[in-house]
Amino acid sequence: MERLERDGLTITWLNGGVTHMDGGAMFGVVPKPLWSRKYPHNDKNQIELRTDPMLIEKDGKRILVEAGIGNERLDEKQRRNYGVLEESSVEQNLAKLGLAPSDIDIVLMTHLHFDHASGLVKKVNGADTSLFENAVIYTSEIEWKEMNNPNIRSKNTYWQQNRIAITDQIKTFTDEVEVIPGIRLVHTGGHSDGHSILLIEHEGESFIHLADIMPTHAHANVLWVLAYDDYPMTSIKEKEKWMNYAKQENASFLFYHDYKYRMIKWNEQGEIISSIERTPYSY
Repeated sequence: MERLERDGLTITWLNGGVTHMDGGAMFGVVPKPLWSRKYPHNDKNQIELRTDPMLIEKDGKRILVEAGIGNERLDEKQRRNYGVLEESSVEQNLAKLGLAPSDIDIVLMTHLHFDHASGLVKKVNGADTSLFENAVIYTSEIEWKEMNNPNIRSKNTYWQQNRIAITDQIKTFTDEVEVIPGIRLVHTGGHSDGHSILLIEHEGESFIHLADIMPTHAHANVLWVLAYDDYPMTSIKEKEKWMNYAKQENASFLFYHDYKYRMIKWNEQGEIISSIERTPYSY
C-alpha cells in the first residue's frame, strides 16, 4: 500500500479493485493517436482504471475517500463488460493497518456511480449490509437525489443495490462541506450533475482530488473530458477553475482511477516534479 505522510496527516491508498473501460469513451472526442501516447490500452482498446480508495487519517479521524467496486456486487456479464480482473481487498488492507471497516468515521463520495459506490455495501447472510456501519457518508444533495431517482441514462450507473443499506448514514450538502478542519468536498457538477471534488489543506500544503473530471494524469489537458460526462462543458469549466487553483496553491493532485500514479505535482511547464507511483498488483 502506498502512503503519503506528513506531520499530522497520512493518506494510504487501498486496493478497491480494477476496471478496464473503453479508451475512446474515457477520452471523448480526443483522437486515439493523441490519447494513446499518454495512457496505455489493451487489444480491446480498453484502459486500466483502478478503483482504489484513499484512507485519510487526520485529527484523530479516519476518513475514506470513495469505496471501490466491492466484492460480488457485479454479475458475470458486468465483470466482463467492465473488464473487472480483480475485486476489492479493502477489508484485508484495513486489517493490515490494524483497522476494521467499523473504525471508519467518515466516507467522502465525490459521486455515486457504481465504480465508486459498490464497495459501500456487502452481502451478509444473503442481505445487503453497510460495510462502513459507523461512518457518516457525505455526498452532494444533487447526487443523492439522482441516486434515488436515476433517469433513463443514469440508471445504468446509479445502482439501487448500492443505496438502500446506506440510506440512514447519508449526509448531504449543497455547495461545499468541511467535514473536519482542512478537508472539504466541493460540488462541481460536470461528470454527473452532483459530482464533487476533494480539497485538503494541511500546514501550508494543499492537495486536490478532481475525481472524474480529471480521472487520470493523462486528462490534465483542460479539454480532455469523458464521453461519459453528463455535462462536458461544465467539466471543462470546473477543471480549468480548479487546475488554476491548484497552480496558485502549488497543490498536489491525488488519483483514484490512475493505473500508474497515486499523486502528482506538476510545475508551471507541466513537468512532474514530485509523484507517488502505484506498485502494480498481480491479478
